[in-house]
Amino acid sequence: MKTKLNKFLLLFLVVGAFSCKKDTVEPTTTATVNSPNAAANSWVYDQMKEWYLWSDKMPAKDKTDLTLVTGKDGEADIKSHYFYSLLNDYPNTDRFSWIRENITDLTASLSGISTSFGFSRTAVYLDNTQTNVAFFISNVILGSPAEKAGLKRGDIILTINGTQINGTNFATLIANNETATFGLGELKNGSYVLSGKTITATKGVVQNNPIQFSKVIEKGNKKIGYLVYTQFLETYDDQLKQVFGQFKAAGVNELVLDLRTNGGGRISSADLISSLVVKNLNTNNVIHQDEWNATIKAKYPSVATPTKFSNQPNNLNLSRLFVLTSNGTASASELVINSLRPYMDVIIVGQNTYGKNVGSITISDETKPARWTWGMQPIVLRTVNSKGESAYGTKTGFTPDYIVSDNVYPFKPWGDESETLLKKALEVITGVVVPAEASVTANRSYRTMDKSAILEEHISDNPADNRKDMFVTLPK
Repeated sequence: MKTKLNKFLLLFLVVGAFSCKKDTVEPTTTATVNSPNAAANSWVYDQMKEWYLWSDKMPAKDKTDLTLVTGKDGEADIKSHYFYSLLNDYPNTDRFSWIRENITDLTASLSGISTSFGFSRTAVYLDNTQTNVAFFISNVILGSPAEKAGLKRGDIILTINGTQINGTNFATLIANNETATFGLGELKNGSYVLSGKTITATKGVVQNNPIQFSKVIEKGNKKIGYLVYTQFLETYDDQLKQVFGQFKAAGVNELVLDLRTNGGGRISSADLISSLVVKNLNTNNVIHQDEWNATIKAKYPSVATPTKFSNQPNNLNLSRLFVLTSNGTASASELVINSLRPYMDVIIVGQNTYGKNVGSITISDETKPARWTWGMQPIVLRTVNSKGESAYGTKTGFTPDYIVSDNVYPFKPWGDESETLLKKALEVITGVVVPAEASVTANRSYRTMDKSAILEEHISDNPADNRKDMFVTLPK
């Protein structure tokens, strides 16, 4: 997005972390002086007090325990760690701020880089005993070890290195193996059984290409652009413009934007999509405005400057937009929905979104050499659209216009017109019922699973990639 601030980001991405150095207030008590955590915690407090959106809700520093562990993301006792002890009503009002021990890992994950197999899956119990579990592959990153090994959306994994996936080990089997042999399954006579086929892959450094799939679907007088976009990454903005150029050249007059696996990304890329879609593009119109705490507003008056649409030659000038969503559709994805609603119809198909209307910055220690390697992502702003609306920041997010469960397994290929959510969008657009089976999937068997059997949906094999966050660079 164009803005008089530095470019905004929404989880998962950042091209560079913001470093911040402040004088550390020395601890005074003997116990605190002797604590190995005191200096880092004092620094954490000072940064939070300046930048945190809810800084007025923070306790006084002398009322905090500087001897606590600074903060180890993902541990069971996370609430007892110092960073999390400062958060406003964690994990309710603020369920988004986070910290990692390694700033390099943090910035890499925000840039779409991970060490992983490179796939996402939905984990589902296979029977009423809730014992055995199947991984239904919902997405495979282009160029990832998983894709190179032959794994694809629609595959079913029943075993890993010969071990049956179950309700106890489903979260750890992948994490504990650098190389894995996946035993694939198939549906036979109403049950999922091993097919005899296996795929072996080794984790590697993966760069997410968020433009996962695109095509033009022609139905009568409708030319429907379909785009699966998995993360808002600025490094792929030019390719995104090219896709919209192809849509425009094809005469696309409807668009289905599939964001069901998109947990966020750079706000500027979200604003780019809004500028490529919006009807009657006007660069004087506001996309959104951001609210900061009083200290930052006084220090950086430019944060009051609203973000406006940018001139995009490939703008489709659409009267409406269809967005496919899941509970993991978050941050920048929700920003697109909220930003466009004052200007056009945004029709949501799928499930309630994640519910995140706040953003963070990346803070690290800039001392040379750095005193510690912590990287923080505290919430620092709240976004509102041109009408001042921002009511989706709850755990229910946006409620779809058409509630459709993504619970037909295995998943059909991207672009299959009978695929659950796309099928509904096409029917609303055309008014014509799409056949239950398209030719590309006619020879496979499918099963609708009860929502209660689903353990987790669209989860990456690298846990760091599952965050839903919104963040910005330092304002000027």
